[in-house]
Amino acid sequence: MKLSQITNYLETLAPLAYQEDYDNAGLIVGQPDQEINQTLISLDCTEAVVDEAIVNHCQLIISHHPIVFKGLKKFNSKTYVERVVEKAIRNNIALYAIHTNLDNMLDGVNARICETLGLTNCHILAPKHNILKKLVTYVPDSHAEQVRNALFMAGAGHIGNYTETSFNSQGHGTFKGSEDANPYVGEPGTRHTESEIKIETVYPVNLESKLIMALILAHPYEEVAYDLYPITNQHQQIGAGIAGELPQPTDAKSFLYTIKTKMNVAVIRHTEFTGKPIKKVAVCGGAGGFLLKQAIAAGADMFITADYKYHEFFDAEGKIVIADIGHYESEQFTQQLLFDQLHKKFPAMSFKLTSINTNPVKYFI
Repeated sequence: MKLSQITNYLETLAPLAYQEDYDNAGLIVGQPDQEINQTLISLDCTEAVVDEAIVNHCQLIISHHPIVFKGLKKFNSKTYVERVVEKAIRNNIALYAIHTNLDNMLDGVNARICETLGLTNCHILAPKHNILKKLVTYVPDSHAEQVRNALFMAGAGHIGNYTETSFNSQGHGTFKGSEDANPYVGEPGTRHTESEIKIETVYPVNLESKLIMALILAHPYEEVAYDLYPITNQHQQIGAGIAGELPQPTDAKSFLYTIKTKMNVAVIRHTEFTGKPIKKVAVCGGAGGFLLKQAIAAGADMFITADYKYHEFFDAEGKIVIADIGHYESEQFTQQLLFDQLHKKFPAMSFKLTSINTNPVKYFI
């Protein structure tokens, strides 16, 4: 199988356009036409993971965290990042990262935490802005349904639990082709009036090229008229963190025991209990402290995340219980999530979960 077949699929699960500005998700090492027979999946891409890939004859490592976050100026084996990249290149192993773009999906990293803890009625905690646009086009009545179908097939018109959404209005378009024109209707050099349908539909920005190509192929006119508008609406299925509900309220101490058991956590750092039962829970895998205000605004009784600093715990102010379970611990099930999705899509392909615990944090208990 070509590397591009795997990466293209991963980018349908979590488009690169949804990653944060500081991130470096995507293909870090490798060529799209590289042949892949076996793939290793891990949370981090360390030297030990590359060694494991070599032993198991893997040509690709898919990790959640990118090994390279910013530009490298030298490759002289001084840092673990340089050594990992050098070793991967020497052994013809491609490196691919699927990081905050997967974090920001409603069915991504945080969804697996919610599933593990039994949360229901889940929704994005901080939906993203400015990743939706509107396409408006004008189509003769005879081809309106054909064009609508093409746009929907390309991914337009998806709003929440609804697909194939559009607004259509009747009007009349005018045009006059030059002597070199070959109009679908009318005659060159003569102004023509045509009964047309104005079709409006929304789409995520990452699908724009695909959408325009579909429009042009389905539209009968020689010159296709269309407008693209940025819109600032929130995308309710894309964004940071997730909030959900427990089936039944429980006390904070009991729920911490549940977290410790189900998430396989050695230590939980937390703020004082508020005295209220825990019903609504906000989660964010990795460093999610930036979402505290959104968790409180959502009415969460507890916020599960990682990488909290000492002074940041004070920000709870008795309104919510912050539970820091550790970065690795909060994202550990991401490996299984990726394995499940890839194995389902490519059942004949060999995917292997790393046997290495890449957590750099150790606990003396």
